Amino acid sequence: MANDLSTRIEDHFASLTDPRRRKVVYPLISILTIALCAVIAGADDFATIAAWGRQKRAWLAKILDPTNGIPPHDRFNAIFRAIKPAEFERCPLSWITSLHEVTAGQVVAIDGKTLRQRFDKANAKSAIPMVSAWATTNHISLGQIVVDAKSNEITAIPKLLELLDVSGCLVTIDAMGCQTEIAEKIVQGGADYVLAVKGNQPTLFEGIMNFFVGHMDDDFARVKVSRHETKDKGHGRIEHRTYYVCDVPEELPGQARWKGLKQIGVAISDTMRGDKPCDDVRYNILCKKLSAKSFGAAVRSYWKIENSLCWQLDMSFGEDRSRIRNGQADANFAIVRTMALSLLKHERSHKSGVKSKRLTAGWNDDYLEQVLFGS
Repeated sequence: MANDLSTRIEDHFASLTDPRRRKVVYPLISILTIALCAVIAGADDFATIAAWGRQKRAWLAKILDPTNGIPPHDRFNAIFRAIKPAEFERCPLSWITSLHEVTAGQVVAIDGKTLRQRFDKANAKSAIPMVSAWATTNHISLGQIVVDAKSNEITAIPKLLELLDVSGCLVTIDAMGCQTEIAEKIVQGGADYVLAVKGNQPTLFEGIMNFFVGHMDDDFARVKVSRHETKDKGHGRIEHRTYYVCDVPEELPGQARWKGLKQIGVAISDTMRGDKPCDDVRYNILCKKLSAKSFGAAVRSYWKIENSLCWQLDMSFGEDRSRIRNGQADANFAIVRTMALSLLKHERSHKSGVKSKRLTAGWNDDYLEQVLFGS
């Protein structure tokens, strides 16, 4: 078992460059494996990773070479500070997809998240934006990429798509990703898209808005429409959602610029929170013909990346409170957190939340192995 598990880990991190130039005391694979196991088990910084490793040395010897013992916390810090995130972020993707096959046809939501505590005015460090892809059916992160300091999320999304196999999936992105180059990249990857349209595409936005406003006046008497409504009540609010989908009208300006564009849609939400009304209207473009019901499901699925990934990273892993800042350590540690979250959420035998699963993994070695290797 030890050799089997060790080989399986090393296979997925073999492409990662070891940043050290002097004699290596602690193998890179040991550093990374201890860090991942410790984060799954509740550690949130390098000091607690090293402390966990010392407590679990006997168990770690089953999958790692224990000859030189457990590295001190400053060794973890130094190595994570020097690893190149662009290389590192490919390794978790390889591991996750080897353990859990991505369900065909599901919604893949892409969104940005900022590591705000990286901001340090005294040392001229800015907050780190990252872009992540979340498989909403499997509840796993398919990958994430650090947005380069000289770039932005618009240029980072195509790079993330190059890492992923999204063929057969429906990719949803908010208005930041509503770019012709991104739409083309998604279609080239064998996927379909539902992209939110806002003021960053003013001509397209105005054309879609005018179309739906004009046809709502006569309840779509002049065009074919797919319509779907839902009503939900709970958590002190009542929400009424209405979805409309129509084929792309001939008069829609600039439609030829959008690869594969077939439909336009609008999602209208009327919400009562107590006695306070809150209305929201969101327009979208689609490259796949969907019913209004399927369109609504895709729109709602997009928010799962907020609840299942971003919120969990902050609440269950304390990402927004993390003070890890040196070098590339913050970006690399974020990659470890996301991998740990994916493994924990995909483990279904323990019927509890992520925080509880982390505690159980810290107490129970058998459960930790189950989270790590799906066995």
